[in-house]
Amino acid sequence: MLKTTRILIALLCAGIIFSACSQKTKKTQNVKHKKNSYGIVADTFEVVSGKVKAGQTVTDLLAPYADYSLIHKMREASRGIFSLRSIKVGNTYNIYLNKDSLNTPKYFVYDEDMINYVVFEFGDSIKVTKGEKEKYVELKVAESRIVNSLYETLDKKNLSVDLAIKLSDIYAWQIDFFRIQPSDSFKVYYETIYVDSQYVGTGKILAARFFHRGTEFNAFYFEGEKEAGYYDEEGNSLRKAFLKAPLKFSRISSRYSSRRLHPILGRVKAHLGTDYAAPIGTPIMSVGDGVVIAAGYTRGNGNYVKIKHNSVYTTQYLHMSRFAKGIRKGVYVKQGQVIGYVGKTGLATGPHVCFRFWKNGRQVDPFREKIPPSKGISEENRAKFDSLKIAYLNALDPGAI
Repeated sequence: MLKTTRILIALLCAGIIFSACSQKTKKTQNVKHKKNSYGIVADTFEVVSGKVKAGQTVTDLLAPYADYSLIHKMREASRGIFSLRSIKVGNTYNIYLNKDSLNTPKYFVYDEDMINYVVFEFGDSIKVTKGEKEKYVELKVAESRIVNSLYETLDKKNLSVDLAIKLSDIYAWQIDFFRIQPSDSFKVYYETIYVDSQYVGTGKILAARFFHRGTEFNAFYFEGEKEAGYYDEEGNSLRKAFLKAPLKFSRISSRYSSRRLHPILGRVKAHLGTDYAAPIGTPIMSVGDGVVIAAGYTRGNGNYVKIKHNSVYTTQYLHMSRFAKGIRKGVYVKQGQVIGYVGKTGLATGPHVCFRFWKNGRQVDPFREKIPPSKGISEENRAKFDSLKIAYLNALDPGAI
């Protein structure tokens, strides 16, 4: 009887163990392999990761695992999608190798930046695709009084300098960023972007308020089917016919004047332009859409470009070191497009661009001109804009509305 009981207990234990093992095996079989940021199940491969070093090419990176013929096929497959020559020092790459005796490559992934990447998938043919890592957006509010400059203020507040560039783009038609004063201030409601819990940059500014020389400038981002951009509280577009200046950040070294002692000729004469001092090579932008009516060289102007914007306005940019690619007489340029680079050609004592502005064929001071606004919010989108504006105002000043 005792022997029989022991046998039953043994069988029962064995059954429990077998059941547990079966459940464990079943659970293991049901495990789903997760895809990584590139959409690849990484744990099914041997992964070689690294950063591109100085002098390295794609051939160097893949040499231990593939012959030159594969590189040639990659180059052919990626035409019009990605150039193998464009890989940059410091950027990340990953090689996914099959877990076989040959360690043959299945994927080559190159990070163009922290968000965008290129995947080469090897098989009977090579498939090349571009992708973006999944982004997480967090909304934040930042504000400050200006100290010396917008860049310096943001740096002291540990805020991204991207905000300075984006604010200067938004208010390029309202605020002269060369004349910002310490009494000016700003407040912004904006996106911050994260990938894999790592901060990668500033996204869109959704709303902003800038106090400049005692005047308040509000900006609200709105996007509809036929319109997208920044508008004031009345729904008027902040985008005017012309930018305030042909350079993003610099300083005015000489203003429009009917009488000025010429620094080279040594005599008093009219200076019918505005000089912006900047380092050689600084990009010069067209302040508005238009057609290039002259792009050449004269002894006084040096390399210059002249643009006719419409039947009323014409602008000119002097003393360039060189022209931007494709800039020549007859080409159409867009507002903000780079047309040349700062230099000191012609009668110039130092690197700068002399910006000249014509109205109805007469040179005028652009700072005294009232430039007409662009098209505002359409009536069909008015209610939607007003609703969004209230939400943005609440974000800038919680509880104020």
